[in-house]
Amino acid sequence: MMKYLVLSRRTPEFRGEVLGEHYAFLDRLRDAGRLECAGPFTDQSGGAYILIAASLDEAKQFAFKDPLHTQGCSQLDVFEWNAD
Repeated sequence: MMKYLVLSRRTPEFRGEVLGEHYAFLDRLRDAGRLECAGPFTDQSGGAYILIAASLDEAKQFAFKDPLHTQGCSQLDVFEWNAD
């Protein structure tokens, strides 16, 4: 298993009411052992989280189910990350 950094940047279509669904999504990933950590940027431009997955494709499959992404509120980029 590898670590993957997910960068989430708000789009002009961002809607705050989607955050509850986003946090529930992150909780499900955490409960499944797939989320190492997560948090928003202090400038409120987005946030980041670290996924645990077997491949970049699998990490993207998880990340692109994020309600912030599926509802057009954020653009997500996923990177394989060699972090300790």
